[in-house]
Amino acid sequence: MTIQYKSDQEVQAMRLAGIVVGQTLEILRASITIGITTNELDAVAEKHIRSCGAIPSFKGYQGFPATICASVNDEIVHGIPSDRRINDGDVVSIDCGAILDGWHGDAAFTVGVGQVDPKDQALIETCEASLWAGIAAAHLGGHLSDIGHAVERVVNARGRYGILQEYGGHGIGTEMHQEPHVLNYGKRGRGPELVPGLVLAVEPMITRGTHRNRTLADQWTVVSADASRAAHFEETFTLMPDGRPYVLTSLDGGKSALAALGVEAYAD
Repeated sequence: MTIQYKSDQEVQAMRLAGIVVGQTLEILRASITIGITTNELDAVAEKHIRSCGAIPSFKGYQGFPATICASVNDEIVHGIPSDRRINDGDVVSIDCGAILDGWHGDAAFTVGVGQVDPKDQALIETCEASLWAGIAAAHLGGHLSDIGHAVERVVNARGRYGILQEYGGHGIGTEMHQEPHVLNYGKRGRGPELVPGLVLAVEPMITRGTHRNRTLADQWTVVSADASRAAHFEETFTLMPDGRPYVLTSLDGGKSALAALGVEAYAD
């Protein structure tokens, strides 16, 4: 396993790419309304990314045709934008990446639209909580699996959800996907040591049913095997030399979400 470790200067360069991603996701969150198409959301994302002097990470990646992944309801990840319109009660997951000066940022969120089933809302809140718990569990001298262990604990404590096993987070830097693979489950104390300069994209993916899934004929869209609805959150982060987490794709660096968990984030 070859892991790319970044210098403080390189982390700051990744922060700039992360801000582009964070801004794009905030614009998309505000743009998701009943009746809008996922193609229209894709156009919004590409326009903003390119206006920042950045390049969409996803577009053309292994043949992927769009700037964002837009996954609706039982689609878990890698949904391809289309003329599909968002309906009242839909659960929409948006994944977005950008490259700025050769460095990648990658993040995702899920939102319920209009009148949302309370069970879908609980699913979304559980997934988001597990993401931040995973980041909060990371500390210098800890190990990679500490993150997945924390994700799993939160998910299992909140209900009977399926945690995807074939998909997870990843290292990130001059390529969007690097070693190591970040599981969303497992025991603590395993895998590479968490040190400054190790930049990770943490991304829990859960369903209201089974963890089993299948890929559609488009060779991209991953759906739940039992048609249960899904949620997906992601942030790119690292640990700074003083031990504080720095969430590169969060506009406030992760301060507010981590403060709620009693963790002080690195200040820009």
